[in-house]
Amino acid sequence: MHALKKNRPLRRIVLASAATVSGMVLLLSLKPHSTPDVGLAVPAPSSSSSSGTSGGSGGSTTTVTKSVTGDTIQTRWGPVQVKITVKSGKLTDVTAVQYPTDNPKDQEINSYALPRLRSEALQAQSASIDTVSGATYTSDGYRQSLQSALDSARG
Repeated sequence: MHALKKNRPLRRIVLASAATVSGMVLLLSLKPHSTPDVGLAVPAPSSSSSSGTSGGSGGSTTTVTKSVTGDTIQTRWGPVQVKITVKSGKLTDVTAVQYPTDNPKDQEINSYALPRLRSEALQAQSASIDTVSGATYTSDGYRQSLQSALDSARG
């Protein structure tokens, strides 16, 4: 006998309701793919670009500090952009200027991913850094923005 036999309408109603509820839960659990407003970006601490000379004996030692902001990379969950500081050709600071912050999950992921990405970039002195598990899109955007900033700083 068939499970949805016509003489058992209550069973058909229960199964149809369960299928409808399951479908709605799946649809509501999907994150919308809307482009976030630029106003949602978290501003970086302000630091100015400066070129200075460190006076050694007779001014022969020159130290150049340069701050460069990388390209804004659009990821699946939002824009990612970094700002770097290079001193005498060495990467001394990396700051995330923009990153996804639309919901608590984004904030949770980025609270552990961004410090790890920063640490790895400073250690590697390049954009050849590992992807942080659970933050794949942010890691990819971070790496691309970091590479564009490094390219700008060199050229």
